[in-house]
Amino acid sequence: MEHLPFEEPIVRLRNKIQELKALEKKEKVNMIEEINKLESKALQLESRIYANLDSWEKTQIARHPMRPYTLDFIAACVTDFRELHGDRHFRDDPSIVGGFGKIKNIPFMIIGTQKGRTTQENIYRNFGMPHPEGYRKALRLMKLAEKFNLPVLTLIDTAGAFPGLEAEERAQSEAIAVNLREMAALEVPIISVITGEGGSGGALALGVGNKVLMMEYSIYSVISPEGCASILFKDSSQQKRAAQSLKYTAPYLQELNIIDDIVPEPIGGAHKNPQEAMKNLQKKILSNLASLKKIKKIDYIEQRYERFRHIGASMEEN
Repeated sequence: MEHLPFEEPIVRLRNKIQELKALEKKEKVNMIEEINKLESKALQLESRIYANLDSWEKTQIARHPMRPYTLDFIAACVTDFRELHGDRHFRDDPSIVGGFGKIKNIPFMIIGTQKGRTTQENIYRNFGMPHPEGYRKALRLMKLAEKFNLPVLTLIDTAGAFPGLEAEERAQSEAIAVNLREMAALEVPIISVITGEGGSGGALALGVGNKVLMMEYSIYSVISPEGCASILFKDSSQQKRAAQSLKYTAPYLQELNIIDDIVPEPIGGAHKNPQEAMKNLQKKILSNLASLKKIKKIDYIEQRYERFRHIGASMEEN
């Protein structure tokens, strides 16, 4: 599995352990004590490194190519899934997937951005950057959920909406704006989860939820650190500095009341143990849905309005 630069000390130690195991097998010698010591050292090193990650290092985990995507969550946690296609205007956008499904026998409308693993898949999925028809498909499915009184779950992992000329020709900005307006007025509970990278309006178009959650090593920001560095510092290579300034990781955003809950990940990130990560996510989704069900149906819109209305509010001292 591809490792990240800050994981190099861990990788070297793990390689040493594998070398000792191979030597033990080849030479028929007992090296259990030495191996156990190194295993203990490796666990301590992992705990120390992952407990002290900076914003840029968390960004690298959020963008890891093996990180679980929407279809991975559906495969692991959703039963009776029926995918729906098309926006009924132009075409189907594979960068957004959605449909009916059950989580622990509770029916949901599940909608999420989808990236690919291979180059061919990424081209098909447009690297997880939706066209306007993707957002229109998502809205169509949300309206279906409202019709059948089903909660909506959105899973967000996108660098942003596709910025190409053809997307602008088909009203990309309008599609995003309409989603914001219509999600705000939806009469069913909405749970939105940032599972990897939540970038700009492309993420927010699926993110107007009654509850907004973030995976532990995900990021959620108005702009990428590279874009921020280019604008503020006139140098995109200053992305690490920009990442720290943006304060777009889960703990910062929870402190600012931009998100409601953090989904814990296995040590090293969701890609290290996808099953555990998906189990944690499922648990958080169901617990937050349970809290939302205590709200009267008529109050879902008001709760959502108040939630977003107070983001960025400040008190002025006389």
